[in-house]
Amino acid sequence: MPVRHPPGVVVETDIPARLDRLPWSRFHSLVVVALGVTWILDGLEVTLAGTLSGALRESPVLAFTSTDIGLVGTIYIGGAVTGALFFGWLTDRLGRKKLFFITLTVYLIATAATAFTWNFWTFALCRFVTGAGIGGEYAAINSTIQELIPARMRGFTDLVINGSFWIGAAAGAGAALVLLDPAVADPELGWRLAFLIGAGLGVIVFVMRMWLPESPRWLMTHGRLAEAEAVVAGIERRVLGHDTGTAGLPRARLRTRSHTPLVEVAVTLMRTYRSRALVGLALMTAQAFFYNAIFFTYALVLTDFYGIPTAQVGWYILPFALGNVMGPVVLGRLFDTLGRRVMITFTYLVSGVLLAVTGWLFVEELISATTQTLAWMVIFFFASAAASSAYLTVSECFPLEVRALAIAIFYAVGTGLGGASGPLLFGFLIETGSRVSVFGGYVLGAVLMIAAAAIQWRFGVAAERRPLETVARPLAFLD
Repeated sequence: MPVRHPPGVVVETDIPARLDRLPWSRFHSLVVVALGVTWILDGLEVTLAGTLSGALRESPVLAFTSTDIGLVGTIYIGGAVTGALFFGWLTDRLGRKKLFFITLTVYLIATAATAFTWNFWTFALCRFVTGAGIGGEYAAINSTIQELIPARMRGFTDLVINGSFWIGAAAGAGAALVLLDPAVADPELGWRLAFLIGAGLGVIVFVMRMWLPESPRWLMTHGRLAEAEAVVAGIERRVLGHDTGTAGLPRARLRTRSHTPLVEVAVTLMRTYRSRALVGLALMTAQAFFYNAIFFTYALVLTDFYGIPTAQVGWYILPFALGNVMGPVVLGRLFDTLGRRVMITFTYLVSGVLLAVTGWLFVEELISATTQTLAWMVIFFFASAAASSAYLTVSECFPLEVRALAIAIFYAVGTGLGGASGPLLFGFLIETGSRVSVFGGYVLGAVLMIAAAAIQWRFGVAAERRPLETVARPLAFLD
């Protein structure tokens, strides 16, 4: 067994520098695929919930109302918040690798069980547990990606991975088009089969992750330096094909620890990095309300205000998803060149302004379902990059020892404030049948995005192309 240093021992290592000097390779691409599928799963789940909303209302077994659908969306997000906090806490204690297998298993079981529900409460319970698995994935996966990807490509990579949510959204929309077609399957059976898709994809992801290593950065702070060295050496052999040596690389001294007490976590977030905490909270809250409020109820807007048949909703989700995928791909590299402060402010500001304008066109009945969808494509081209940058910000601006829990906390608080309230509020507003009421919700989302842009401009951190250890010095480091 590799030697494990007990807590409190001082060790010296050059592991961070060795990871950051690596060129992009097949190894990094495989990391992106194996871990980034989390967002595809989430996109699939959220889209299924949205595109199936009409089928859930028409189901003779469930017979949901619009308010029920909004409430289920809120319950799903509540599960994600709970899972993020619990599994995020475990991720910093037990390691990244263990947790991304545990959370994926939770997701698999719960989403498969959703297909067999028979009333509101069983459906809601399964959605809550599914959300818990996805929420836990956010903390484990984001921290792992940050700690394995070289600094100079961290921004673009993180944005593209988070943007892959919309690949899942497109898959969910396409699946709904087929499974909700009465010529293909009975509608009552179709929505149940749709939820089994996520479980099947999750099994594939489980196998893909078997070869992934534990984060060497996490291992070194927990006294497992020999294991960390072995992991990095293995990555170097795969990437470089030979030993290039470590002479001249910066080394760091650190004191090993078994875990980070919650009191120290609180002091780090609320005192040491107070302004960064404000930025993270503002970005996460704004994007959570913006996305969850609009997307969880998008299908209801199409069916209730534009008369689009339930079985055809997927056709309107597909171009919407395309705009969301392209945003991070096209704009992502600018986050590493022009910088975080400029690009995050820009994408949040433009998203808010465009939402307000489109909301006004909606209330004045100046746009159709088609032009409404085109408007969403443009808005979410920018908003997708903005939302992805929120996860990037909270995962790179806090120390290694609290990274996963910090991601979980800001995801939980931001989503709890913005995301959980959004679907319920919009479900109620749509139920009124008033365009003016729905427009009020859009204005609120726009104001939140513009306010977040102002906070980012004032307090944002220039983290582009910098090693994680210089963006936020690990608590264990001694010099």
